[in-house]
Amino acid sequence: MSRLRFGAFLAPHHPVGENYTHMLQRDLALGAHLDQLGFDEIWCGEHHSTGWEVIASPELFLAALAERTSRIKLGTGVISLPYHNPFMVAQRLVQLDHQSRGRVLFGSGPGALPSDAKMLRLDPLRQRAMQDEALGVIIRLLNGEVVSHESDWFTLDEAELQVMPFQERIPMTVASSISPSGMKLAGKYGIGALSIASNSTEGLLALPTQWSFAEAAAAEHGSTVSRADWRVLVAFHLAETREQARNEAVDGMQRWNNDYNVKVLGRPDAKHMDDKWALMEQASSTGTSGAGAAVVGTPDDMIAAIESLQELTGGFGTVIGFVHDWVQPEANHHSWELFARYVMPHFQGQLKSLHRSAERVGANQVELMAGAGAAIFAQIQADEKASAAFAVTIANSAAKAGAGSSAAAGAAMQAAELTETT
Repeated sequence: MSRLRFGAFLAPHHPVGENYTHMLQRDLALGAHLDQLGFDEIWCGEHHSTGWEVIASPELFLAALAERTSRIKLGTGVISLPYHNPFMVAQRLVQLDHQSRGRVLFGSGPGALPSDAKMLRLDPLRQRAMQDEALGVIIRLLNGEVVSHESDWFTLDEAELQVMPFQERIPMTVASSISPSGMKLAGKYGIGALSIASNSTEGLLALPTQWSFAEAAAAEHGSTVSRADWRVLVAFHLAETREQARNEAVDGMQRWNNDYNVKVLGRPDAKHMDDKWALMEQASSTGTSGAGAAVVGTPDDMIAAIESLQELTGGFGTVIGFVHDWVQPEANHHSWELFARYVMPHFQGQLKSLHRSAERVGANQVELMAGAGAAIFAQIQADEKASAAFAVTIANSAAKAGAGSSAAAGAAMQAAELTETT
């Protein structure tokens, strides 16, 4: 498998009570920061309720981010296909692909929030089938086909895209949680998968079996899947020391758990925690139990966690960091910077040759320095003025060092030799 790629997943998860306009600008600034740091991709989600996940249109957000960045790939993470006519989704993707000069990644899902589905009067039991139906149509449209399709929730009559994507083929992925449906869809269409539940302990435990669903579905439908197209989500906050990282994140992690996961979502695997440090121990892989999914610690802790995750899963192509508001914006930017400085190059093959070079020079330093010194001394001796100036320099050094010292004696002898040869 090729070297690991790295990205960020911006749902987003912003606490209720802050200025919404400022939050959007802060998210855009983070995206620009990640572009400068060399991250490969950023994903932005679609949500319409809860008060925390407040970006309604990934395409609008990513279009603005495209103007602030130059190289980072822009992923819809994800568009909830049951909420839209698939022809309109395809149209918006094509336009965004041109506006970003070919940086679009198309991620889709059935819709994550039951509260969104309720407002649109969607049956939760039908949403995954609706995603499958819409995705099949979108793929055909993006391939340049003329599509007529009759459904109980949308109809297309000889629909055809008047503009084709900037890219020859827009990369596609589907969201996958603990259930096998996302992976089966990835296998059916031969596209990538984004495991978004791996920032929980339960999601981590499900990962070893997830990829087998994709492979089985691919075999059933005559397609192929590649682990290089598998993206795995990780939650982290990094600092120079583990203590600093934990102190910076502990309050925000407690607020996210108690106010959002428990109070708003009512997640069955989450419970209210009055003791913030007990929650940190439970949620973090750097706690004494080491059982949690989040990495709150140092870049070395993060490297160890990714290596463990690769071993657990059998391998994947991209690490996607979960964007959260556990810490203040300055500390958050610094955490991503530490990730880019120390974690990314470890898995991108950038450090081995540097270490080898340093070790090789260090092992031969005496021989190398002696040779370099001899070459310099020879050049000085070959020039009368340079020899005279060097003799004065040596003599002055000897005087400063003290006449009785061994360094002074050596310097005096060197000066005398120079004087004799010139």
